Amino acid sequence: MAENTAQDASLEVPLPVSTQQTEDDFAFQKFDTKSADRSSYLGTYAPEELDSRLREYYSLDELAEYLLAHPQLAKVTLQFPDALVMDASFVIRITEQLLNKADPGNNRRLWVLADTAYSACCVDEVAAEHVDADMVVHFGDACLNAVQKLPVVYSFGRPHLDIAAVVAKFKESFPDTSAKVCLMANAPFTHHIRAVYNALLQEGYSNLIYSTVNTDLVNDEVWILDQEKENPGVALLHTLGNRMLYAAQGVLDADGDSVEEQLRNDVSLFYISIPHDPHLLYLTTMFSSVHIYDNADGTVSSGPFPSLMKRYKYMHVARTAGCIGVLVNTLSLRNTRETINKLTTLIKMNGKKHYLFVVGKPNVAKLANFDAVDIWCILGCGQSGIIVDQINEFYKPIITPYELTMALNQEVTWTGKWVTDFEAALKDVEDEIANADETDNTPQDESEAPEFDVVTGRLLDTSRPLRNLKHLELEGASSSDKTLAKRVAGGTVMKGTVSTSAAHLQARHWAGLGSDFKEDEDYEEEGATIEEGISGVARGYGFDRHDAASRKE
Repeated sequence: MAENTAQDASLEVPLPVSTQQTEDDFAFQKFDTKSADRSSYLGTYAPEELDSRLREYYSLDELAEYLLAHPQLAKVTLQFPDALVMDASFVIRITEQLLNKADPGNNRRLWVLADTAYSACCVDEVAAEHVDADMVVHFGDACLNAVQKLPVVYSFGRPHLDIAAVVAKFKESFPDTSAKVCLMANAPFTHHIRAVYNALLQEGYSNLIYSTVNTDLVNDEVWILDQEKENPGVALLHTLGNRMLYAAQGVLDADGDSVEEQLRNDVSLFYISIPHDPHLLYLTTMFSSVHIYDNADGTVSSGPFPSLMKRYKYMHVARTAGCIGVLVNTLSLRNTRETINKLTTLIKMNGKKHYLFVVGKPNVAKLANFDAVDIWCILGCGQSGIIVDQINEFYKPIITPYELTMALNQEVTWTGKWVTDFEAALKDVEDEIANADETDNTPQDESEAPEFDVVTGRLLDTSRPLRNLKHLELEGASSSDKTLAKRVAGGTVMKGTVSTSAAHLQARHWAGLGSDFKEDEDYEEEGATIEEGISGVARGYGFDRHDAASRKE
C-alpha cells in the first residue's frame, strides 16, 4: 500500500522544463586516439618517422636556408589551412631546431595563423599584421595572387600519389592515344605532374600538355620552395592564370586559332585532386571537357559541374536589382581597393543603391541579415574566395564583378567566359565607365522609361532608386538640424540619399522588435525593470551548482 502511494505521489510531480546541467548528464568531447590520420598526404609510415616525413613534406630544410639567408626577417608567421593545422607544432619545433643548429644565436620568433580571416588559399596579411610580422610562410594549396605588403614564402607540400593508379584511370578515360589532353593539379600535387606526363609518354600518348606553377611569380617578395624550374624537351605553350602550360612541338596548330580557342575547342583536361568550385567553373570554360581524378578514392568524375546557365540568369537579375551588396571577401590581394572604388562608381552611374560589407568568411546566416540587398557582388579570390551557390542555399544571388559589369552594360553581351582575375575585371569596369561617360546624352524624358524583369516578366519601378534623386527638393543640411531621416515624395532620405533599406523596412508588415505594440493602448514607454541575471558558464550556472550541492546533502 505504501508503494502504491509513493507511485501516485510521484505522478503528481510536474515534469521538468529544463535539464540539470551536471557532469553526470553531459560529457565533453574526447579524442579516442592520440594520433591524427595523415595517410592522405604522407602515405604509410612508422610513428618514429613522423618528424622526417613532415620535414620532407614541408621542405623545412629549404625554408630554414631561406630564413638564414634573410636575417632581417625576425618575426615569421606560419599560415596553415584547417586540414594541416595539426602539423603546426611539429613544423615549428623542427624549424627552430634547424635554425638553432645553423645559428646558435637565432632570435627569430614564429607565430601560427591557425584560423584564416578569408580563403585559406590566400595569404592572410590581416592576421599577420596583428603581430607586426615581417613575412608569411604559406603552407598548402595556394592561389598565388599578388599580395600588397609582406614577403611570402610558399610551401605547397609533397603529398603522396600513386602514379600507377593515375595512369590506369587516365587510360580508361582516354583510350585514344592521340587525344589532346592537358594534365593539371592543385599546387601540392603539381609536384607529380612531370612524373605522370613521362609515364603516359611511355604508354604511347603523344599529344599531352602538362602544367606547372607559374614560376614567373617568383621575385624578391615571393619565393616558392621545392619547385622545378627546368622543363627539358618541351616548350612554354601558354600562361593560364597561375599555371604555365608546356607541350612538345606540334601538339597545337601554330597557324590556327589562338591558344585559348584551341584549348576550349580541342583539348580535354585531366585534373588530379579536387579543385574548388570557383576554380572548377573557370576550368570548364577553358577546356572542351574536364575529368577530375579524386586522389582519396582513386575515382574519375566527368560531371556534372557548376554551370554557366545559372550565372547567365543571375546576370539578368543584377540588371533590374535596385540595391547591390558589395561583399568584400579579401583584404590582402592587390587591386582590391581600386576595384571597389571603380565598381561603386559604376553602380552609382546606373542609378542603383549599394552597400559595402566586410563579414570575414561569408555564410548563409550572415548574408541573411541584410534582406534589403537584392543581389550580392563578391570580391574574392578566383580559386576559392568566390561563392558558387549550386544548391540555392543563399537567399539572394551572388555574382562576380565581371558579371555585374556585363549586367550594367546597356547592350547585353554574354561571352561565355568566366573572368575572376581582379586586373581583368578592373579593366572591364574602367572601360564601362569610360563608355558611359561618352554616351551620357540620354534625354530627360527617357529616364522614366519602364523596365521589365526578363527572368519573371514583371514591370519594375525599383531597379534604379537613385535615378530620380535630382527631382526631389531636398533641404540643405544644417548644423542645428538633428533629424536623421526625412520623408519626401520619393521615399526616405538620409543625408541626401534615398535609403532603400528604410523603404524596404517600411514596406514590411513586421518592422522589428517593439513594432507589434505600437497600436497597443497599454504600451509602456518606460521599459522593464532591470533584474540580476544568471551567472557562471554554460556548463555550470550558479543555480546549477546550488542544486547539485543540495542533492549531495
